[in-house]
Amino acid sequence: MKDIGSLMKQAQAMQQKLAEAQESVAALEIEGTSGGGMVRVVLKGSGELKLVEMDDSLMVPGEGDVLSDLLVAAHAVARQKLEAQTADLMKAAAGPLAGLKIPGMPF
Repeated sequence: MKDIGSLMKQAQAMQQKLAEAQESVAALEIEGTSGGGMVRVVLKGSGELKLVEMDDSLMVPGEGDVLSDLLVAAHAVARQKLEAQTADLMKAAAGPLAGLKIPGMPF
């Protein structure tokens, strides 16, 4: 059995890795597109919407529903990518503990 000092060092090292992973997540900018690239959104690592770009051809009176649907779809794509990348970063930081359901741990 490992001594307590060794376990404490491992716990501190994992805590540092998790903090670094959280910083990496915060720095992320993830793009989602829809409509063949006619709508593009960028999300920050926090999930905050940073940018919305739309092709001018979508600015047609009476087509608001189409634009709305494309915006929602682009956001969903970006959100899915962000969640996947966040999970990957946190699992990598957790090392051998990844996948264990430890209360209070973000992986």
